[in-house]
Amino acid sequence: MPPKCQTLNNQKPFKTLLFGFAFSPTLDANIMEVTRIAYYMQAKLVLLHVGEKDAEKEAKIKALLNSTEHHDLSIDIQWKPGDPYEVILETTQAMDIDLLVLGALQHEGLFRFYVGSIARKLTRKVVCSVLLLIKPSLERIPCQHIVVNGLDAPDTPEAIGHAVYMAHILQARQLTVVEEIRQQEVERVEDDKSLKRAYIKKERLTLREDNRVKGVLNALPQDWMVNINLKTQSIFGRRGYSIGHYAEVVRADLLVMNAPLKTRLWDRLFPHDIEHILSDLPTDLLIIRPKHGN
Repeated sequence: MPPKCQTLNNQKPFKTLLFGFAFSPTLDANIMEVTRIAYYMQAKLVLLHVGEKDAEKEAKIKALLNSTEHHDLSIDIQWKPGDPYEVILETTQAMDIDLLVLGALQHEGLFRFYVGSIARKLTRKVVCSVLLLIKPSLERIPCQHIVVNGLDAPDTPEAIGHAVYMAHILQARQLTVVEEIRQQEVERVEDDKSLKRAYIKKERLTLREDNRVKGVLNALPQDWMVNINLKTQSIFGRRGYSIGHYAEVVRADLLVMNAPLKTRLWDRLFPHDIEHILSDLPTDLLIIRPKHGN
């Protein structure tokens, strides 16, 4: 029997969202976007600014909230001084946050406040899922295509379950489960015979991965999948880099990935799959961390 994910027992996996915001040029669009997300998820929204509170800043954030599309949301605005990483981490734990949302620019070198070292540390340490927004919009742009990691790993059913849930609430038309297969699993091609053997092995690996993913999908609520075109796609290459490149090529609106496991020395020497994506975000990125995991 395929493993079930927590979302099977919870139609609202994200009950409380935390948005860490800065008074940047993209604040207006980020507020519009995060309030829309909270509305679709029917979730409570906590707005957190790491910095001092003053009348001008307070007036600006309240004016932005008054201009949003949805005025019946449960919103809690908090102001806390301190180190951004420490404050955000402590708040996610203290408030039992389900989803941490951060505004980000696409390329790591342009904006390191939330992306880069802070985001990498948070994705490893927070006990909740993380959503990085690189393309917030003042006006809603419908979500058309979601790509999710289908890697053979213990937490993948959770990632796929949450991706299907997101496709359902955002009314996405396309959901692609990408199965990244390491090139090392395929025989090296040196002549016609090895080429044929490599082709046959690729076909078998693809069939194996497709059957595994279908088992995960069959365990999910089928009403979530109404009007969604579900597709599985096997790709061969370096994990993390391959799926990021795929999401960029197909112009996905959202990429869903497993959270990194606990950091070990090996992970520091050889970066985790998700490090490739964090350094050059192809689209909005949702990193799923099951509540039972660390």
